[in-house]
Amino acid sequence: MNEFEQNVQSKRNDAIDAGMGFVVSFGFFALIFIIAGLVQFAAR
Repeated sequence: MNEFEQNVQSKRNDAIDAGMGFVVSFGFFALIFIIAGLVQFAAR
């Protein structure tokens, strides 16, 4: 067992971090999609 396994920096669940990363990236692209839709609607 190496020293990194004994001295863990963060004991949080990785699934929570992965889920938050997915939600944030999905929200960012959804926001871009909504803005593009508004621009297309305003250009009519």
